[in-house]
Amino acid sequence: MIGVRGAARRTELGLVVLAIIITASAYILASLGRTASLPANLVPFLLVIIGLIALAHIAVRRLAPGADSVLLPIAGLLNGVGYVFIARLDRDLAGLQAVWTAVGVAAFLATLAVVRRPRDLERYRYTFALVGVGLLLVPLLPGIGRTVNGARLWIRLGPLTFQPGEIAKIILAIFFASYLVEKRALLSRRSLPEGARSFLARLRYFGPILLAWGASLVVLVAERDLGSSLLFFGLFVTMLWVATGWAVYVALGAGMFTLGAAMSWSAFSHVKQRIDVWIDPWSRASTQGFQVLQAIFGMGTGGMAGTGLGLGDPTRIPAAATDLIFAAIGEELGLLGTTAIVAAFVTTVAVGLRIAMRARNDFEKLLAVGLTTILGLQAFIIIGGVTRLLPLTGITLPFVSYGGSSLVANYILLALLLRISDSSTRAAA
Repeated sequence: MIGVRGAARRTELGLVVLAIIITASAYILASLGRTASLPANLVPFLLVIIGLIALAHIAVRRLAPGADSVLLPIAGLLNGVGYVFIARLDRDLAGLQAVWTAVGVAAFLATLAVVRRPRDLERYRYTFALVGVGLLLVPLLPGIGRTVNGARLWIRLGPLTFQPGEIAKIILAIFFASYLVEKRALLSRRSLPEGARSFLARLRYFGPILLAWGASLVVLVAERDLGSSLLFFGLFVTMLWVATGWAVYVALGAGMFTLGAAMSWSAFSHVKQRIDVWIDPWSRASTQGFQVLQAIFGMGTGGMAGTGLGLGDPTRIPAAATDLIFAAIGEELGLLGTTAIVAAFVTTVAVGLRIAMRARNDFEKLLAVGLTTILGLQAFIIIGGVTRLLPLTGITLPFVSYGGSSLVANYILLALLLRISDSSTRAAA
């Protein structure tokens, strides 16, 4: 078993070195495309990148030696490529992203150090529920919450602006996993038992999904964010389906979310505007549809292989460093580059589900599924919005887009997945 752990860490080290080489090469090419000379801050940049990823690798080697060897290098690669494009688009945001990357790695280390046994989290299920719901609702408080681009998802604490929903989704995933393990037998029944014919008895079966639906509508209506609402509700329905094996929950959840979205479309102007722009951006090309159309034109300009790093003009795309960084990557790296990004997320989801399958207890299985669902569903929602498969929302592309709270939350999520993987390896030994 020691040999297996050593082989995994050697594999991880090799992949980390490869991620560093790719990131450094992309940074150099992007700089040469703009100025035809090497960047002046190349050495500090390499030292920071190498130092942060090496620190994360050493932490995994010491604190979780049996963890999966693929997740950390993929996260490092996505983070590095995202930083290169943020630096390409906005130097000020790049400096902030570097700071948030350091904070994210620190949160990664702290999570591995504090959470030694994933099952310990199961004891505090209702504490996590209260904290998670509180974090979701705190942006609605007057004087604290802030509205950015029409969505009230932010809070301001002194000079810092933070999106608490990013942490809330991880905390709620822990609560969902714990709750569903406890209520699994009840929720898995294909029919109501004898005597359970009253409304209250039926509510025991369908109450959880109704509560999740109501909470997602609150997020949709009060905070004006379709993406977070879909992510929150999709997380719960997916975990409920995995816990019970009952596909009717998926169909019921899809129908309920569609009904809620239709009601919101007819009742609230901000939801109607998002969906109308999704259906027909061309009639609004100079107003609300401008952002979506610029993204489409940018990816169309990139074609198959892209214009080349530093040779395109992604600054024409509004909010390219945050909401639409996938379109900026498509312009300069083309279909090949965007396919590589999608492949990285698909691999991450596959590895996360493999970790869930190998977990030794139900709580760890469900938690791994929930954490993987967050990453996969969030990437799907934002990539689908950029490519007009879905209405465009303001959520970030994990590890790639600019966003401090998102980056920190994703590194915490990554640490929890690695902890579950290490726990399974130790249990097998």
